[in-house]
Amino acid sequence: MSIPPFHLAFPVHDLDMARNFYGALLGCSEGRSDRDWVDFDFYGHQIVAHVAPAAVASRGEDRNAVDGEAVPVPHFGVVLSMEQWQTLADRLTDAGLQFVIEPTIRFKGQPGEQATMFFRDPSGNALEIKAMANPANLFAKG
Repeated sequence: MSIPPFHLAFPVHDLDMARNFYGALLGCSEGRSDRDWVDFDFYGHQIVAHVAPAAVASRGEDRNAVDGEAVPVPHFGVVLSMEQWQTLADRLTDAGLQFVIEPTIRFKGQPGEQATMFFRDPSGNALEIKAMANPANLFAKG
């Protein structure tokens, strides 16, 4: 499946911390940047960290129940292959990253069965990285 890349701009309080987290830890290459923002290649998608301390400070801690877990809202992420997901889960675990929801399998035995993990960047932005047991079921109704 070939899809156009999405673009997401999000607030951070510190660009150096964002560069370390998205670049060094997650492995996203850096694109253009300026004094108050930096682009990252997030698995072929363009995400842009913008310095916006007031937006970071005003963020709530809302959560919704999904398959017995309290999922942070809002969040963003990407759907990887199972192999990519496991490699990243292992790297983040080995780095001592604190997960909001530990790497796990949800919706076991259902069309939407998926590996998932949730964590926050240094500015508190929530990310979900997932992989589908059957990638063709990404939008399947259960």
